[in-house]
Amino acid sequence: MEAAKNLVIIPTYNEKENIEAIIMAVSELSVPFDILIVDDNSPDGTGEIVDNLSGERTNLHLVRRAGKLGLGTAYITGFKWALDKGYTIICEMDADFSHNPRDLVRLYETCISGADLAIGSRYISGVNVVNWPLGRVIMSYAASIYVRIVTGMHVKDTTAGFKAYRRDVLETIDLDNIRSKGYAFQIEMKFSTWKFGFRIKEIPIIFTDRKLGTSKMTGGIFNEALWGVVRMKLVSLFRKYRR
Repeated sequence: MEAAKNLVIIPTYNEKENIEAIIMAVSELSVPFDILIVDDNSPDGTGEIVDNLSGERTNLHLVRRAGKLGLGTAYITGFKWALDKGYTIICEMDADFSHNPRDLVRLYETCISGADLAIGSRYISGVNVVNWPLGRVIMSYAASIYVRIVTGMHVKDTTAGFKAYRRDVLETIDLDNIRSKGYAFQIEMKFSTWKFGFRIKEIPIIFTDRKLGTSKMTGGIFNEALWGVVRMKLVSLFRKYRR
């Protein structure tokens, strides 16, 4: 079967409470999206649920990995799969409904209207986060300010994980050279996109903390982002970004 134009990549680890509902929600959108689940061998059976559903849905695909290998490498796996299959608009989102699936249509339309990278931004129009503890909101907002200061990048929500790329962005970035494996991956991908001179557009979204399942955020992930930004900036000083 010929691949559809649009793909959304959803990495999973222990998301059995959410996975079927998120697949159904994306499948019912007015804009057609194929769905790629990249599952890190979830012990709760997430992969098996997707495998069963894929027999009923031609828009659903599954890549199983050997274990929990990190968010960044999951997306890199998904990006390479998408490029190989010929997709032109490639999105990423969480499985836990913290990102509203309906906003995928807005990200798609932003790319169609001329953006190379569309970002679902929590901070482009104030602070639009629901059900997070105040400390986590402050940490996230402060992290974005820190990244902007270190990198000079004009993006309000530098750690956002709800995005849509045109395929030429992913073809231009050397995906094998992206070093961050945790949430710093989101920063590094935006930074690389910006350094190559692609057009970045943020659109406001409301981020709602998960109701089911367990968050994967840890202090180690935050520390990786903190020091990874400094490393990323230093490396960029000795690199030429040519399209």
